[in-house]
Amino acid sequence: MKFICDTASLSEACQSVQRAVSTKTSIPSIEGILIKALGSELVLTGYDLELGITTSVPARIEENGGIILNAKVLCEILRKLPSSSVSFESDERQLATIRSGEVEYSLIGISPEEYPELPTVSGGFPIVLDQEMLREMVRQTIFSVATNDNKVVHTGIKFEITKNEIKLIAVDGFRLAIRKETISYDSDDITFIVPSKTLSEVVKLFSDENKVISVGVGKRHIIFEVGRYTIVSRLLDGEFLNYKSAIPNLVSTTVKVNTRQLLESIERTSLIITDKIKSPLRCKFEDNVINISSTTSLGTASDKINAEITGSSLEIGFNNRFFIEALRVCDTDEVYLQLNGSVAPILIVPPEGDRFLFLILPVRLKANAE
Repeated sequence: MKFICDTASLSEACQSVQRAVSTKTSIPSIEGILIKALGSELVLTGYDLELGITTSVPARIEENGGIILNAKVLCEILRKLPSSSVSFESDERQLATIRSGEVEYSLIGISPEEYPELPTVSGGFPIVLDQEMLREMVRQTIFSVATNDNKVVHTGIKFEITKNEIKLIAVDGFRLAIRKETISYDSDDITFIVPSKTLSEVVKLFSDENKVISVGVGKRHIIFEVGRYTIVSRLLDGEFLNYKSAIPNLVSTTVKVNTRQLLESIERTSLIITDKIKSPLRCKFEDNVINISSTTSLGTASDKINAEITGSSLEIGFNNRFFIEALRVCDTDEVYLQLNGSVAPILIVPPEGDRFLFLILPVRLKANAE
């Protein structure tokens, strides 16, 4: 293999592909990036057996071929090369020589034949989505994904795609996030669950140059095509929470409040709550005022803001972080809080429509706490 390539382009591509490279494995080949020189371009691949990222970079190919090079070392070398161009050459012993300016490296590689084959998706459902829309939908749900493996299926985001509508759902046992949008889709209804890690990496590859993203869904895998990048990932299999039954049907108290004012008030009263000193946030809804307070071994904090409250007065406790994270992704100036007593979940919804819904389970307050 022999080629000459733009250093910056190759470095950027390797940095992106490296995010799919395994860092904890006993298989040396998947600790590396597979480089293939074909025709007039380089094809770079990173794959950890669950997530794979492939891209191509224009290059002057003098001899076709391939090699696997350690991802971490290769990326560090490319970041620090002094010249705008870099040349690679490898021989039958899998010894790669990298030259740029006066700098020269010799790296011991691995035969490309030892690299695992990436899964393919065929016969799936092609879906074209607006890139910015999907970015926002992921941002507004991924914070509610479970971070432990007690139920692996909940470490991903569920997609429900029906005629002209897409819905994303995330749950972690204590909260629920739902986000939906109208799309152009007129095929069979489909549902699938994508690992949150995959979606995080997909979103990082979005750019202003690409307005849409193409999605192919198979039985066990999904493929995203973003510009020059192709991301393939396994899908999660298992029984996802019946989230519709978790959403309360009854509402006894409705609160209309300014989103930023509520968020800032909760952030202020949460300053004495730490990871080591946990305590529920107390919210009292009464007489068009929300009284927010917290008490820990560090002291007390209280604040109040005006709101439009209809229905029963009540006091309820929450995990402050869950409340803050939900409010931060609300993209409306005002939100409605819907409650049904102090032990039922709270719903956060937009003033109009149903683009998003965030559900948070309450924390039981001590009866005599002040």
